[in-house]
Order: sequence, then structure tokens, then C-alpha cells
Amino acid sequence: MSVAESTSPLAFLSTNDNLSLPPAVQNLNKITIEAVKSILVWCYGDRHYARFAALETIARVPYFSYTSVLHLYETMGWFRKKEYIQMHFAESWNELHHLLIMEELGGNSLFMDRFIAQYIAFFYYWLVVLLYMTFPAVAYDLNKHVETHAYETYDSFLKENEQWLKQLPPAKAAVDYYEVSNPFLYDAFQCENVNNNHHVAMDTLADPKTIIQERREQQRKLECLYDVFERVRDDEAVHAKTMYILQRDVTLNQKNGGRGLFF
Repeated sequence: MSVAESTSPLAFLSTNDNLSLPPAVQNLNKITIEAVKSILVWCYGDRHYARFAALETIARVPYFSYTSVLHLYETMGWFRKKEYIQMHFAESWNELHHLLIMEELGGNSLFMDRFIAQYIAFFYYWLVVLLYMTFPAVAYDLNKHVETHAYETYDSFLKENEQWLKQLPPAKAAVDYYEVSNPFLYDAFQCENVNNNHHVAMDTLADPKTIIQERREQQRKLECLYDVFERVRDDEAVHAKTMYILQRDVTLNQKNGGRGLFF
């Protein structure tokens, strides 16, 4: 592995061990996401903001699906693991603000652009609901590929348009979200810690005044639109890593005799 690969935010994707899903399942998820990617490229072409608005409309969907299923399970008395609901809500909140940024930039100005994204999202929602109820590890892996695609899309956009983006002011929606609003909701989805058994460490999600606030204070101010897209890109890498961790957590639970999610 090269130095660049080892320092990449997505370096963890190269991990392949007994907690990884079978290659056939991962490849099927990759093919599915590549198909959706091709549709978006065909529909939106080089209209970057419109394509990004569509991408963010679709990227929010899995978190809605997860919380819907988790609320159902809690209502039926099958589990009460509030950290997952909290985390997935924070993820949807993060993706909402990505969408607000793209809308501010004019990405949803055309009816047909909104129509395509919304109807893909509608059917995708029900697909993820069914998948999450039957094969939660596969559902998390599928979304890992969605978020990986999002990261790569924004990373390419930044590299190709760096000078132009640095001449433009930051979007107001981005400033409000990243610098003004409650930092807890921004950081609550950043599930990056894993213990020796690969289980998700949820402890840091419960205290908005320590690690969360320190991380927020270390982030530099948004001075231009390049900074905004850089922050959005980095969010997508965190989402991808969170899905990777949760997939392994569910798989480990299955190997220990559970059904896969909470039982």
C-alpha cells in the first residue's frame, strides 16, 4: 500500500477479514451504486450543483430508513438502544444541511431535477427498510458504498475546481451549520472508535461538552466555497467509516449467536 493510500480517509476500505461481508455481496452493492451513479451522470451531466443536490437527496434516505425500523423495533419492545437512533438522526441532520447548501447554490432550481432525485429516493427508502429488517449488515455495507461514492465525487470536484471555488464566498447554510448551530448534532454521527472486539464505542456520543466541543474549536473558519465543499467531503468519509464499523458490529453479533442487529 502506498503512503497516499495509507493516509487516505478511506484506507479502511482495504480491510478484508472474518468480519467482512462475502466478496459477492460487496460486489453486488458496488454494482448497484455504480448503476445509480451512471443514472445521475446521464441525467445531470456537468451541472455539478444539480447532481450534488440529487446525491444529497438520495444520501439522506438510508438514515430515514434506519430510524423508521429502529422506532418500530422499540415500539414492539424488541430493543432499546437509543445510541443508534441518536446517531442515525444526527447523520440525517448532517445530510440535510448538505442538501440545504446545494439548494442555496441553485442545485434544485429545476422541477425535473427535483423529480428525478425524489423518485429515486422514494423507492430507495423502501429498499433500505426491507434490507435493514432482513440483512442489516448488507444494508450498512450498501450505504458505505453510497458514502464512498459521495466522498470521491466531492474530492474530484475540489481537485478540478480549486482556484474557482476559492474565489467564491461560503454558502450561508454551511456557515450556519458548521460554525453557528449546536455542535453536538454535528459531531454525534462521528462514530469512529472501536474497541478490541470491533464493537462500536458509543460513549463519546453522550457528552457534547468534551471531545465534541474540542474538535469543533480546532476546525478552521469557512472562508470560501472551497472550504465548504472540503467540509462536506470530509463528512462523507466519516459516514462511510461509520457504516463500515456498524456493518462489522452487526456481523460480529451474528457470529456470537445473535440475529444480527440487537437480538
